[in-house]
Amino acid sequence: MLIGIIDYGMGNLRSLENALHMVGADCIISSREKELANSDALALPGVGAFRDAIKNLKPLTNFILKYVKEDKPLLGICLGMQLLFSESTEDGSYKGLDIVKGRVVKLPPSVKIPHIGWNTLLLEKKDSPLIEGIPNNSYVYFVHSYYAIPEDSKVTVAWTDYGVKFPSIIQYGNVYATQFHPEKSGEVGIILLKNFVKLCEE
Repeated sequence: MLIGIIDYGMGNLRSLENALHMVGADCIISSREKELANSDALALPGVGAFRDAIKNLKPLTNFILKYVKEDKPLLGICLGMQLLFSESTEDGSYKGLDIVKGRVVKLPPSVKIPHIGWNTLLLEKKDSPLIEGIPNNSYVYFVHSYYAIPEDSKVTVAWTDYGVKFPSIIQYGNVYATQFHPEKSGEVGIILLKNFVKLCEE
């Protein structure tokens, strides 16, 4: 099992690589299409601004869209989840990958922004193989100021409440994503990554 971690200059890639190694996956960190194309699955991590991320990702956009269209597994993490959506309102209006229909908006002013720290998962689709073995109300680690609103709420596997109820895990076909950082979420994050690798193997 080889997972290609997409390197587009944004995010701590080594911590994700280490976590995936812990659950038995081989990894390659690359920005080269030819190298990533040999992967059994892709991971799209990310930390920072949507505008910069989608710009940096442009050379790989067509490759990612083709990869997903071929029904190969992809896991988006944090900003990587937001990039999957149609558009973001972060510091303007920017088009995303449009793999999942919906938009990215700022957390409400009633809460401290960014949302940093541990918060709970409210499981919506308890039969999703991605969350097998993860109890409801498990704590995971977040760092974000924006969140995604999918047009179709059925893609939501789990919610989290922080001034507003937002999707913290989604699934759209063979595309999975988390708003939190599984590689920083202790045992719960390891279980989720292990489940993702298992899904890829199947």
